[in-house]
Amino acid sequence: MNPNDPITAIGEANEMREVGRSAGQRIEILQAGDEHEIDTAFARLIETHADALVVAPHALFATQTRQLVALAARHAIPALYWRREFAEAGGLMSYGSSLADAVRVVGVYVGRILKGEKPGDLPVQQPTKFELVVNAKAAKAIGLAIPEAFLARADEVIE
Repeated sequence: MNPNDPITAIGEANEMREVGRSAGQRIEILQAGDEHEIDTAFARLIETHADALVVAPHALFATQTRQLVALAARHAIPALYWRREFAEAGGLMSYGSSLADAVRVVGVYVGRILKGEKPGDLPVQQPTKFELVVNAKAAKAIGLAIPEAFLARADEVIE
């Protein structure tokens, strides 16, 4: 998580720890506020013998897609990302809102505004379409067998 983002650094960190406790798992929150700290966070990840990595949504991490994917692959760490671009870049898997669907909604809103509706009168919308993308090639590269039942539930499997 990026410690410079108070929403993820506090709220999501506490949520992750609680989920971990309820599942009987220890969750370690690693922080990186710039690209150099990502390397430091991965060193800590390896030092603690972590079983997996979840990358929190943040613009910093979106700009460092290749770095994050390469480090996870180099250290054979199963990693979950929030945007499909990570899986497309060689990451293990992503689960998050569909960017294509969000762009469609933006287009609908632009059309409504151009037809005269006031932006302040339009309701705030949250994502409704989420997608799971699994990179089977990345799984094979780190020696991870993904159950067929899980692959069958994926929106896309990258071979």
